[in-house]
Amino acid sequence: MKGIIGKKIGMTSIFATDGKQTACTIIEVEPNTVTQVKTVENDGYTALQLSVVDKKEKHTTKAELNHFAKAQTTPKRFVKEFRNYSIDKNIGETVSLDIFSEGDTVEVVGTTKGRGFQGVVKRHGFSGVGEATHGQHDRSRAPGSLGGSSYPSRVFKGLRMAGRMGGDRVKLKGLKVVKIFPEKNYVLISGSVPGHNGSIVLIQK
Repeated sequence: MKGIIGKKIGMTSIFATDGKQTACTIIEVEPNTVTQVKTVENDGYTALQLSVVDKKEKHTTKAELNHFAKAQTTPKRFVKEFRNYSIDKNIGETVSLDIFSEGDTVEVVGTTKGRGFQGVVKRHGFSGVGEATHGQHDRSRAPGSLGGSSYPSRVFKGLRMAGRMGGDRVKLKGLKVVKIFPEKNYVLISGSVPGHNGSIVLIQK
C-alpha cells in the first residue's frame, strides 16, 4: 500500500486530445513527513505515520512536541497512519507525489460536507405522501406512519427518520490519477472527492 495526505482545492475539467471532457478534483499534496515507523516487533503491525501542515508550538502538547522532535521536524496539524506501507522510509524522511504516476488507480478517503438536520426526502430519498394539488397541506414531505397502532405499536430501531446528515467518512474507489503537476504539488483525480474545499483527504494506492 502507498498513500499520502492531501488537501482538496476544488474541481476543474480536463480535455483529452480527442475532445473528451473529464471532470477532475484538484488536490494539493505537500511533502509528508514520516513522524513514526511502526514495526511488528514493537507495535504488532507495520505502518507508516505521515504528518503535514505546520502547527504553532503554543497549540501543541508537550507529548506531541517530544514526538515530533524525534523526527526532527516542526509540530504538525494532521497526523495519519498508513498500514502495510510498501515503500521503506525512515523517520524524518518525506513522502511526495512521486509515489504516484499518471494513470494509476487510487482510493480517496474524505469526510463529506455536513448538511445539518434534514428531513427524510433529502436524507433518505423518500418520495413524500399525498398529492401536490387540490390545496396546500403539510404532509407532502412527511415520512408517513412510523409504526401501526395495533402492530407493532412501537417504532422499530433503525427506522429511517429525519436527523443529522453528512459529516461521514467516505472512501471512493476506482478513481484515476489524470495529471500530476510536481512543481505546484498538485494532482488531478478523476471525478468528485468527498469534502469541502480545503478539507484533508487521503490518497491511497
